[in-house]
Amino acid sequence: MDLLQTYKDQNDEDSGELEDRTENPISTTSSPEASPPRLLAAKSAAPKVDDTMLALTVAQAHQAHSRPIDPVQHVVAFNPTYDQLWAPIVGPAHPYAKDGIAQGMRNHKLGFVEDASIESFVFDEQYNTFHKYGYAADPSASAGNNYVGDLDALQKNDAISVYNIPQHEQKKRKIEKKETEKEEGNDQEENVDKIELQNPATDTWLMKNRKSPWAGKKEGLQTELTEEQKKYAEEYAKKKGEERERGGEKGEILPDKSTFHGKEERDYQGRSWIAPPKDAKANNDHCYIPKRLVHTWSGHTKGVSAIRFFPKHGHLLLSAGMDTKVKIWDVFNSGKCMRTYMGHSKAVRDIWFCNDGTKFLTAGYDKNIKYWDTETGQVISTFSTGKIPYVVRLNPDDDKQNILLAGMSDKKIVQWDMNTGQITQEYDQHLGAVNTITFVDNNRRFVTSSDDKSLRVWEFGIPVVIKYISEPHMHSMPSISLHPSTNYLAAQSLDNQILIYSTRERFQLNKKKRFAGHIVAGYACQVNFSPDGRFVMSGDGEGKCWFWDWKTCRVFRTLKCHEGVCIGCEWHPLEQSKVATCGWDGLIKYWD
Repeated sequence: MDLLQTYKDQNDEDSGELEDRTENPISTTSSPEASPPRLLAAKSAAPKVDDTMLALTVAQAHQAHSRPIDPVQHVVAFNPTYDQLWAPIVGPAHPYAKDGIAQGMRNHKLGFVEDASIESFVFDEQYNTFHKYGYAADPSASAGNNYVGDLDALQKNDAISVYNIPQHEQKKRKIEKKETEKEEGNDQEENVDKIELQNPATDTWLMKNRKSPWAGKKEGLQTELTEEQKKYAEEYAKKKGEERERGGEKGEILPDKSTFHGKEERDYQGRSWIAPPKDAKANNDHCYIPKRLVHTWSGHTKGVSAIRFFPKHGHLLLSAGMDTKVKIWDVFNSGKCMRTYMGHSKAVRDIWFCNDGTKFLTAGYDKNIKYWDTETGQVISTFSTGKIPYVVRLNPDDDKQNILLAGMSDKKIVQWDMNTGQITQEYDQHLGAVNTITFVDNNRRFVTSSDDKSLRVWEFGIPVVIKYISEPHMHSMPSISLHPSTNYLAAQSLDNQILIYSTRERFQLNKKKRFAGHIVAGYACQVNFSPDGRFVMSGDGEGKCWFWDWKTCRVFRTLKCHEGVCIGCEWHPLEQSKVATCGWDGLIKYWD
């Protein structure tokens, strides 16, 4: 069997070779002229490319086309589809919100809620109606007249909702509710134990016998006053009557007196003692800083609050004292007190001359403003509103010397016509007591400062603020002075500096000019200019008088003038190097 199997395999091999020869006869024939066969490796001129990066790029592009656009990225490197642009932003990737919803898309505290097909009011109405009556409108019904729930209750209530009950029905239900509560309370009282009602320690007794805190007030009403009450009423009526007699709120009125201290009121030529000397004139236009003390006037028993030189000539000096007196001193000749004016019952706050010096104003803490004749010492007129005047001024125009302006403690600036004695205008815009009044712009406007830390500019005669200056860094400004050129205002600020404001249209703060170094916090120290405008002068809380150069803003000189506060300082109008100062030590000093 093995031999037969071997024979069979050989026959198979021979038949296979035969088939190959018949199929491919060329390969079997060999020619001596044919070249021998050669086997060469395949080659390509294209560069070798890494397919991995290309596959990753394609995958990323495909992924980018399928995911929403990142709101942080500034450039989109492909053309996004509509679905990608309007896909919702999810997850904490949104830069503006922790929960992934932009603030503009948020319409609910938990995120964004889409509008439903039913309004919130309608939903609440049907929801509450269903819970109260057991029926509600079917929102899925197209006609809108289909209801779900208790249909019997629907017919009984005539399909009303909780929001459209008639008015009479509401009132009827309130009455029924009250009656029901009353009946329930009566039933509870019947069930209460009688022993508990009689025991004051139980809550039942307290609820039954409680009273209003105002109950019993009318019992024992007093019909007659006791002796002590009658005595007090009589004293009070007597006191009120006395106040009414002496002016009441208008201020205390004292008899006006004046004493002349000179040799004679008129000289041999018949000239008055207030007449200026004929040879009084300015030596030159250049001012100098004083160096030494020339004279001291000591007549006031208490501090001096203000001094004023006689207008244009300065041969007399007027002073207001806290001893209720006003004195006028001779400057050129004897250096003595010429006249004392006594008419105030309390300290004098401010004084002011009229243009020719023949009359002057005084303002006192007794709430009175008095208009005096300088020569005779008589009071021409008295003005009062019942409030303390802090500053008094006359209109500088020669034809308006009868117009008086006073800054009061009740935040008003009051304007009087002294010819008639009537109040003609009230400027009421400040939020604190008015401290200063300064006329600017050819006397058509005036600037006021107040304890409300603001400056206000007014048109004369019109009670409307045309410029309001108030900054967070500003302090109260109790003294303001006008530069001789009338282009600038120097304001004494209580943060120990002098600020300069322009008087032109905009009234701006001049930030380049600022005078500092002195200590004035808490004191209304007067600020002033030299007649030529080259120097700025101010007192301070330590009794010194400071001089600054106007151009450089540097301290030029400091004089120790008073023990205590140097409250006022005035430059002589004609003698360019002489200055008068006053302080709370009661002295007035003259410096050269």
